[in-house]
Amino acid sequence: MILENGVVRTMDPSLPLARGLGIAGDRIAGGVGTHEWALPTPDVVDLGRRCVVPGFTDSHVHFPSWALAQHDVQLEGVASLAEALERVQAHPRRGSWIRGTGWRSAEWDVQPTAAALDEVTGDTPALLFSKDYHSLWLNSAALALAGGDLQVEGGVVERDGHGELTGVLREESAWQFRERFAMPSQDELVDATREGLRVAASRGVTAIHDKDGWLGAAGIFQRIHADGGLALRVWQSVPYERLPELEALGLRSPIGDDFLRIGYLKAFMDGTLGSQTAWMLDGSGVVITSGEELAEIVRRGAQAGWPVGVHAIGDLANRAALDAFEATRAEWAPLGLRQRVEHAQCLAPEDVGRFAALGVACSVQFSHAPSDRDLAERFWGERAEGAYAFRSLWDSGALVANGSDAPVEELDPLAGIRAGVLRTIDERDAWHPDQRVTVEEALAATTVNPAWLAGDERRRGKLLPGYLADLVVLSRDPLECPPDELESVEVVATMVGGHWTHNPPPWG
Repeated sequence: MILENGVVRTMDPSLPLARGLGIAGDRIAGGVGTHEWALPTPDVVDLGRRCVVPGFTDSHVHFPSWALAQHDVQLEGVASLAEALERVQAHPRRGSWIRGTGWRSAEWDVQPTAAALDEVTGDTPALLFSKDYHSLWLNSAALALAGGDLQVEGGVVERDGHGELTGVLREESAWQFRERFAMPSQDELVDATREGLRVAASRGVTAIHDKDGWLGAAGIFQRIHADGGLALRVWQSVPYERLPELEALGLRSPIGDDFLRIGYLKAFMDGTLGSQTAWMLDGSGVVITSGEELAEIVRRGAQAGWPVGVHAIGDLANRAALDAFEATRAEWAPLGLRQRVEHAQCLAPEDVGRFAALGVACSVQFSHAPSDRDLAERFWGERAEGAYAFRSLWDSGALVANGSDAPVEELDPLAGIRAGVLRTIDERDAWHPDQRVTVEEALAATTVNPAWLAGDERRRGKLLPGYLADLVVLSRDPLECPPDELESVEVVATMVGGHWTHNPPPWG
C-alpha cells in the first residue's frame, strides 16, 4: 500500500516530514519523497492533503472499566444532589444493580447519602462511583449486603455526626466493596470491551497502557485476541500483590506478543484530589503505601525483573515515591527497568527535577489540569502552583507520557492534546498558562514517549522504515493549525499493523 498526496509527521527529528508512506505487510516500507522501495502492485491511497501521524497511545486508561461505564448512569458535571438523583431515576434499569459514575460533590450544597439515593432506587442495590473512582456512593440495599463489614485497611467509611453510615465509602473500602459484592461478569466485560475497541479506533487509539489488572483485564483482552478482535496494542499492568505468583513462575517482564503484553506492576501511594484523600505535605490525606513499603515493592520487582508504576497525587505522595525510587536506584537502574509515577499531580517545586535525575517517567493526564482546576484551587490553594506542572517537567528533561485516566476523563487523545496546549476546556482563560506544552510536545507525549515507556521505541511511536504501520489520518495538520482551531482537527481513519481499524479509504 502507498499513502500519497499528504503530509506525514514522522515524529523523528532527523526526518520530520514526508509526502506519503509505503506499507508492506504490517510495517512501514518508506516515505514518499524520502525513500525508494519496491512494492508489488501496491494499492494507492490518495490522502487528499490530509495529515498522517503515528497512532495514539493512551498511557493511563482503565479500558474495561471505561467500556463498561458507557452503559452506566452518567453523573459527569451534575451540580447538585437533586440533579444527580434525577439522572439516576431517569436512567433505564439494566441487570440486578443500578450503576453510575462521574459525580463530584465537593461543591454540592447537600452531600450524597444512602437515604437520598433510596428515594429513587428503592430496594434495588445501587452503587455510584465518583469521577475519580476513589469514592463510592451506595444506597441502603447495597449497604445491607455488607452487614456492617465495611472498614478495611487503607479505606475510609464515612459516618455522620451520630456515628451512622452516610453511604459513602472511600479508597480501599470502596474498591473492596465492589470486588466483594458487585463485580460484573467476565462475559459482560468482554462484550463491553469489544464495543469500546471500536470507539477507541474511531479516536485514533492504536495502543494503551491499561491499569485494570485488578479486574483481570489481561484475561479479557486475551479472549478478544484469541478471536482476532484485539484492534490495538496493550501494555498491561499487574497489581503488585500478584508479584509472588510471578516470582514463583519465574516470569519476567514483558510477557506476551505484539498485541498483548503484561509489562509492569501497579501500586498506590495515596488517594485523589476529588475525594480529598491525596497525601499532602500538610499531613492530610490517606496513605495507602508508605515510602518504605514502596521501596520494598520496587526492590522485589527489580529482583524479579518487573518495573513499577505507582499512583501518586499529593505532593508528599510524590516525594515519598521519588525517595523510594532513589533509595533503590542501584538495584533497578542497571537492569534498564523503566519506572514510572502515575499522575505526578501536585509537586513541591524542589521535587520537579528529580524525575529526570532519577530516570523515572511521568505518566500524566493533560486533561486533568483544566478539569480539576476548581477543585485544585479550592483544596490546594497556593500549592496548586505546583500542580499539573507539565511545562516544568518537560523542561527539566523528564519523560512525559500522556493518557486519559478514562473513565475519569474521556478516552480521546485529541482532547488530551488540546488540554495540554490550551490549559482550558471552556470559555475561561488558560489555567496557569506557563505550564502549557506545545502541540509537537503534546503529540510526542501521546506517541513517541509511551512507546519508549513500553520498551517499544524501535518499533512504534514514529513513522519510519521498519516500524509497525500503526498510524492515524487526521483532517488537518495539528502542527500547522492555530491553537484556537485545534478542535477542528478530527480523526479520519486509523490503521494498526497495516490494517484499517476505522474508516478505510476512499474518503472522498
